[in-house]
Amino acid sequence: MHVPDGFIDAPVSVGAGLVAAAGVAVCLRGARRELDDRTAPMAGLVAAFIFAVQMLNFPVAAGTSGHLLGGALAAILVGPYTGALCVAVVLLVQALFFADGGITALGVNVVNMSLVTVLVGYLVFKLLLAVLPRSRRSVIASSFVAALVSVPVASLSFVLFYALGGTTDVPLGKVLAAMVGVHVLIGIGEAFITALTVGSVLAARPDLVRGARGVTPTLQLRPSAAPIAG
Repeated sequence: MHVPDGFIDAPVSVGAGLVAAAGVAVCLRGARRELDDRTAPMAGLVAAFIFAVQMLNFPVAAGTSGHLLGGALAAILVGPYTGALCVAVVLLVQALFFADGGITALGVNVVNMSLVTVLVGYLVFKLLLAVLPRSRRSVIASSFVAALVSVPVASLSFVLFYALGGTTDVPLGKVLAAMVGVHVLIGIGEAFITALTVGSVLAARPDLVRGARGVTPTLQLRPSAAPIAG
């Protein structure tokens, strides 16, 4: 999913950069409402986790491999605005220091892997929670479906950029079939990782899953009963 330099022409890359910059600016304002004493430390952990897991590739099909995108996971854990910023920071660090995704294609990558995955994943997650019973299982199931849907939709976003400014002679139909087909499989892997991660955090600290606030009971500390003097 990381688009390299030169794969999308300059005008479309610049346009994507402007869209990405506008999206990040909106997220910076929105994150002020999401960040609190619990979310702020969690945001750093989420960004570090996504960075680490994106370095791990798993086999998909026909010699291809995939990795976690993390948009749905980040949105569910720390909120959509903060989640999009977490993924955008990861993409920036990868492009600048690890040559994973081109510098000129950074806008395309931020739109596809940060803004689109977060927007789609969080909307699917909230829609499912609105119709499912209010329980921990519903949060985990919604996380699974949200991640599963967000990845192929992000691949469609890439195909749109390719249709507008692709620099190779590969037919659009082949690009569409390859991207969507592979990323449906990647989405299944991402769905399992997302559901497992959200479920693990819910089991230990449900108050740290921002998307589940008001759905699952929060931990309450109760003082122990004083011993009875004999």
